[in-house]
Amino acid sequence: MSDRIHNFSAGPGALPLPVLQRAQSELVNFNGSGLSIMESSHRWPLYDRVHNEAIEDISTLLDLPDDYQVLFMGGGARSQFALVPMNLSAGATAAYVTTGRWGLGAYKEAAKAANAVELYSSADTNHDHVPQPGQLQVPSDAAYLHYTSNNTVYGTQFQYIPESGPVPLVCDMSSDILSRGLDISRFALIYAGAQKNMGPAGVTCVIVRKDMLARCPDSLAETFNYRSMASKNSLLNTPPVFSIYMVGLVAKHLLSLGGIEAVAAVNAEKAELLYRLIDNSGGFFRGHARADSRSGMNVTFRLPSTELEASFVAESEAQQMRGLKGHSSVGGLRASIYNSVTLDSVRLLASFMEDFQARKG
Repeated sequence: MSDRIHNFSAGPGALPLPVLQRAQSELVNFNGSGLSIMESSHRWPLYDRVHNEAIEDISTLLDLPDDYQVLFMGGGARSQFALVPMNLSAGATAAYVTTGRWGLGAYKEAAKAANAVELYSSADTNHDHVPQPGQLQVPSDAAYLHYTSNNTVYGTQFQYIPESGPVPLVCDMSSDILSRGLDISRFALIYAGAQKNMGPAGVTCVIVRKDMLARCPDSLAETFNYRSMASKNSLLNTPPVFSIYMVGLVAKHLLSLGGIEAVAAVNAEKAELLYRLIDNSGGFFRGHARADSRSGMNVTFRLPSTELEASFVAESEAQQMRGLKGHSSVGGLRASIYNSVTLDSVRLLASFMEDFQARKG
């Protein structure tokens, strides 16, 4: 569609055009029911199928083992910053790795709800890296180890799953879930706000190993309690039905493309194209993240001056490329290239970058 921009926003991020078009076609009269899915009771069979198919398709995409359960919850990932320690700390100290804004936010919320320790921080280098494999020394009696797999603000990403030994591993995957293959059996709990790679804002996906539910205290409010939500298949209260419907459509779309393996191959090609251009620019483009910690989802970089950066943003917007201004805490530029950002959009951005350097460098 000629009136669609190239959306490089960090979030809410781009959604697949076929998904948006299908939702548009079904919006007023879903499956011949005479009503929109937004008007359907979550107790009706009409929505029940949507809900369960979304869970099944996510499980298929992630090759989810039988001893895990998918939950849909409200409040975004920020709510999970508090709910994770409230449900899983069980009186023990929780260990946190803070490699950016969101990891630090999770740690600070955990410190309000439980005993928490900052096991590792990359703040002294302005969060330009993540710890190397084997660098973390996790106390064997920790309640869990928490980390953020991808850092949208700084453009860093774990390219491996940290070793935590007998300590349950918890991960905020809000910005890179469904973008690459993972051994889910390594995790005790994963949570992700939908609005980067899964769907629109309004729902958070929580994937929990079932044995962890025994830790959830009865004293928690039911809608905050993973065990209570799991017992009702996330239908304890009215869920965000439209957001879950959209997550389900995105999951079906990813399956139609060949699943996570196929999506990951395209994502790698997109990231490699931009990072190669940055590395070969002779210093005109300067990446923020260390090469060993670069994100495949959020490419952060600077230009020789803030004036050039402002010009870059203005000129790119004139060519229908939006969302390239960096986060205020880092400055510079940022291209968020989530699953639904097409290879053609990234090629257009790369061509613009080359032209911009030729004219301004």
